[in-house]
Amino acid sequence: MRAILEALALSRAEVSILLLDDRAIAGLNAQYLKKAGPTDVISFPMHDGACPAIQPQLLGDIAISLETAERQAAERGVSFEEEMASLLIHGMLHLLGYDHETSPTDKKRMLSLQEKILARVLEQAGVLK
Repeated sequence: MRAILEALALSRAEVSILLLDDRAIAGLNAQYLKKAGPTDVISFPMHDGACPAIQPQLLGDIAISLETAERQAAERGVSFEEEMASLLIHGMLHLLGYDHETSPTDKKRMLSLQEKILARVLEQAGVLK
């Protein structure tokens, strides 16, 4: 997580990470996003609240389905750790206000940044050379 925060130039940030199964994340997906079924990651930004200036370092919460992450890793032919890093980065970008569902341009910008950060994180971890 530290490498992700450094890649995003966040020296002081607080994030809660909730690791769930598909059933639990499907409940959050239905309750908060009005979508049926499990998803891989959901972010709950704190800056959307009434008083974001009170604790600006508190970015929010990221919920990740371990079951979906495991399936996606196998489908993409990557390690579980790489998939988890990718999902954490994706969730962090949402906490910072990025949204891939608003327009094709926003999607391209967010996913490009996600890939760059993932490459940096994997390189720092010694996975990429």
